[in-house]
Amino acid sequence: MTQRGSALNFRDFVAELLTTGDAVDIGKPVSPTLEAGAVTRRVYDTRSPAPLFSALTEGDPGFRILGAPAGLSGRPGETYGRLAAHFGLGRDTTPRDLLEKLISAMRATPVPPRVVPTGPCKENVLTGDDVDLTRFPVPLLHQQDGGRYFGTYGFHVVRTPDERWTSWSVSRTMLHGPSTLVGPAMPQQHLGMIHRMWAERGERTPWAMVLGAPPAALAAAGMPLPAEVDESGYVGALTGSPVDVVRAETNDLYVPANSEIVLEGYISPDETAPEGPMGEYHGYSFSGSKPQPVFHVEAVTYRDQAILPVCVAGTPPEENHTIWGTMISAAGLELLRSSGLPVSMAWCSYEAATCWIVVSVDIRRLARTGMTERQLVDAVAEVLFASHTGWLVPKVLLVADDIDITDIDQVVWAMATRSHPTTGRYAYPQAPGIPMVPYLTPEEVRAGRGGKEIVSCLLPEQFEGVTRATTASFDNSYPEELRRRVVGDWAGYGFPEAGGSPR
Repeated sequence: MTQRGSALNFRDFVAELLTTGDAVDIGKPVSPTLEAGAVTRRVYDTRSPAPLFSALTEGDPGFRILGAPAGLSGRPGETYGRLAAHFGLGRDTTPRDLLEKLISAMRATPVPPRVVPTGPCKENVLTGDDVDLTRFPVPLLHQQDGGRYFGTYGFHVVRTPDERWTSWSVSRTMLHGPSTLVGPAMPQQHLGMIHRMWAERGERTPWAMVLGAPPAALAAAGMPLPAEVDESGYVGALTGSPVDVVRAETNDLYVPANSEIVLEGYISPDETAPEGPMGEYHGYSFSGSKPQPVFHVEAVTYRDQAILPVCVAGTPPEENHTIWGTMISAAGLELLRSSGLPVSMAWCSYEAATCWIVVSVDIRRLARTGMTERQLVDAVAEVLFASHTGWLVPKVLLVADDIDITDIDQVVWAMATRSHPTTGRYAYPQAPGIPMVPYLTPEEVRAGRGGKEIVSCLLPEQFEGVTRATTASFDNSYPEELRRRVVGDWAGYGFPEAGGSPR
């Protein structure tokens, strides 16, 4: 029996978005060459419903594209609704609710996947000479891109030669030929680690790529879980149900049975080809391509009327910031909490393009530790920058817990008014980091180190557990009864829309 629900079935996820008005089925003919990308970028900018392109002008008839699968919603009180649907949560879910759900699954016993004989992803099977990736509506997403990107919202499946660890990990792939893709497999990423194990043996890496995956599985594949942790077990713990998986057609890997499209084959141990440029998560597109591993596709399986999800990377917020940033936030918060540091919340501000994580410090607990600012900063750096989570995010902002760190306006205010330009910034030039950060020097990119910083937005007296000033704001400067009356009378004052409820 097919698993149901938005967390474990991508088709159910799309149906839920359509039912709730958070997706729109576009019957007008749309070209995958730039037009679908342009519409999707406009959706991000306007917080419009996700576009489901059902009448594509390229590719075989019947294939569809879903843009902005985890974009933010403009509907009041449902900003994170599309993101929450990835985990089967309600549309009114808050950032803190999301993180607590993700962290509770990290602490739970993994639930291994369940092998089933077949599934929707096997409705159509192409092997050998029948494999032709150009049959699919592979989009050109930006006019600066070096090619068409098949994999922008999917994950790779690889397993170590000794079979002890199966990794699901997110990394992009560009169409290279009718049966080949090309894309990065960085040594610090789990995909790159396992690929290197096979390459050192002089062997091909058995591989699969899942597109239109169960949404919770896609999210987990983008989470910086520790090496040798199977994401499939985490997804089972997260959803409360084992993920149904089926064996691939051409190798011994297992893929989610409810997937829309599955590509399978191998990664060459030594073959590379130019990949890129591509508009990327940090909001820039740099000229030039780089040699990257070649992925050979020996079989394709897919659902009838398959839907290819796409992320049109660029300025935030898009899926690199909403999904990836949220998963990084949860992993970072759990790391800091388990270390015993006085931390109450952590959040990768979507607007910062996954280039900073804001950490909320419980100043009463901080006071009890007796830490100085330098000691606190070094302790946070030791925990985060030594982890895979911290490798991904170059900057950390420390703020007191009177700030709602999921509100970018409050974060900017705290940074502007509380961070001392001379004493509040701490650099960690030897800390390892992802080489894709735009401001890194060529030497730092080659070394894989540098560009790391912690910015303290903590005032001196907050290390003693107090804040000498009160916040002058609507929520803090008026009696609760008056605030309620003002909100209730908002339309009576002549304003067109009612204000939000007092906190």
